[in-house]
Amino acid sequence: GIWKTAMSNTPRATLQQNTRLIDFPSLGDVRGQLCALESVSAYVPFDIKRVYYMWDVGADQVRGKHAHYTLKQVLICLGGACEVVVDDGRQRQTVRLNSPLKGLLIDGFIWREMQHFTPGATLMVLASAHYDEADYVRNYDQFLQQANEG
Repeated sequence: GIWKTAMSNTPRATLQQNTRLIDFPSLGDVRGQLCALESVSAYVPFDIKRVYYMWDVGADQVRGKHAHYTLKQVLICLGGACEVVVDDGRQRQTVRLNSPLKGLLIDGFIWREMQHFTPGATLMVLASAHYDEADYVRNYDQFLQQANEG
């Protein structure tokens, strides 16, 4: 399976409620493959305000290593493959993204790390807001403390 799990403490957001894999439609034909995604749809449940992508990430490099207070994201590996570790403060799961027809929705206070990029992998992220440093938690201990409050 694509999910790996390890337990820790009680979270404010949960992986079951705040993360899910989304299958995108393939609209391809004899001319080639095509996938179209739109804001506020069954596939992207928010208004897209920002798109960014990463490539040429070394296999030993880890990207992300943060959580967001309010940002929603859909991560799509357009080519190659990578793993996304999601963590709600209680459990961690690793999702392998290896198809442009699959996206990982992350909604809520969830720690994320992107790792194990294959050569040539390109990871695109659709985001619900413009960049805002105040929305980030970049310290894992601080994330754990806040995720387990209340």
